[in-house]
Amino acid sequence: MRPDLTHLRTSAGMLALLAMLFLAGCAGTGGERQLTHKHIDYGNASTFPVPDEIQDNVDFWRHVYGIWSRSDVAIHDSDHLGVVYEVVRLPGPVQAGYSATQKAWLETRTHYYTDRVRSLEQRLRSGQKPTSADKDLVAKFEQSGGLSNIYGASDRIRSQRGLRERFKRGLEISGRYDSIFREIMRSHGVPEDLAYLPHVESSFQTNARSSVGAGGVWQFMPSTGRLYMTVNNSVDERYDPILAADGAARYLAQAYDKLGSWPLAITSYNHGQGGMAKAKSQFGNDIGRIVSSYKGRYFGFASRNFYSEFVAAREVASHPKRYFSEGIHYESPWPHDRLILASSMPADHIARHYGTSPRVLADLNLHWRNALRNGARNIPVGTTVWLPHGSKKRVSTPPPPVPTMIARAEPKRTQSTVSRKALAKVARKSDAKTARTSTKRHSKTAKVRYHTVKPKETLYRVALQNGISVAKLRKLNKMRPNDNHIQVGQRLLVGI
Repeated sequence: MRPDLTHLRTSAGMLALLAMLFLAGCAGTGGERQLTHKHIDYGNASTFPVPDEIQDNVDFWRHVYGIWSRSDVAIHDSDHLGVVYEVVRLPGPVQAGYSATQKAWLETRTHYYTDRVRSLEQRLRSGQKPTSADKDLVAKFEQSGGLSNIYGASDRIRSQRGLRERFKRGLEISGRYDSIFREIMRSHGVPEDLAYLPHVESSFQTNARSSVGAGGVWQFMPSTGRLYMTVNNSVDERYDPILAADGAARYLAQAYDKLGSWPLAITSYNHGQGGMAKAKSQFGNDIGRIVSSYKGRYFGFASRNFYSEFVAAREVASHPKRYFSEGIHYESPWPHDRLILASSMPADHIARHYGTSPRVLADLNLHWRNALRNGARNIPVGTTVWLPHGSKKRVSTPPPPVPTMIARAEPKRTQSTVSRKALAKVARKSDAKTARTSTKRHSKTAKVRYHTVKPKETLYRVALQNGISVAKLRKLNKMRPNDNHIQVGQRLLVGI
């Protein structure tokens, strides 16, 4: 709906909006500029092809991620992304969201093009020739698929805000995880450049949550997350970037095995493997024809553009100097020590053992739910605990089990201070005794260690659980350099 100036509360408000509308014609930062992609080599065409049908789509998202800032808004055709009517510069202060005045201003610009396109369509339908005023619109459509695409275009006008600043910040954060994400991808036999996928999903925001329930850097839905990681009332590994990366690699490997194409496997990350199997049944592995012609029920704007967004993100992220001449300040790789709990225990017990605090542990372990963070519930057996870097080198033994007698004893509210102190003293002695026993037992058995493969475990996960690299795990078990195959029940040597 167009803004009705007669309903503005004050004459000052009217004057402000009128001024913005007046400036609309000169606020563009490239309204007449066509998207160009001829000089861009997106690379690795055999793995991540860019057919002609999606060249404009990829180039559009390349502009969104690496060229257009959040003060820029592209008004464009939602089906033919090469048709960009105008790139306007937002008036007024630029914030995370649009102000009410900016919304009204943008709505007016959108309606302006809706009216122009509708008028041109009506003239063409009635057999009239385009006027000289239509010259720029005609050129846009002729350069992006042909003038016939004008039909219905008035219902396809959409606006897209630039994400350059957000992408740059995500690129900086990615320095924390990129190397380990790539190692995870390689360990599952999938292209390591899939490590760029979080740029599309979350811009590497660890606490990202979508309106439909997807969460974390890799944006897993709860139902899908349960298939590839632990998601329950105590632990939600979707919010741990590294654990979720392992789940994402396993999902993508499975999707590729089913669909036989990386463009389809990547698109299934948004649209689902079943949905992409239906698209494949009609158009094969031709991602260009699928994007341009498939009419699946839920194959909307997001699904059609997901693969193009990935290719564009890969281009921008892999050529930072080309898009961010001011420089990128990558965060340092995240140093971490990983502990897999052999018995259930509270966070404060682990913190005391390694000389840190429960708060520090809570900050490191993003996959812990509140009950684990505040100590209301013990951390379950098998849960990953990230420790401050150097913790396991400084304290070589794992935390001893919590003594059953002490763990179950809860002082009553009427218990005297002396009794509480006595109980704490007993607990400390018991912890010390258990630690000594655990140390002796550990020293006797540390020479040779084995791991029995459990359901859904991967070579990478077994290596992490036992504090060794995948390469070392393969060497210990005389496996080939690229062999990732293990079976449930298999006994792997993990330490000598």
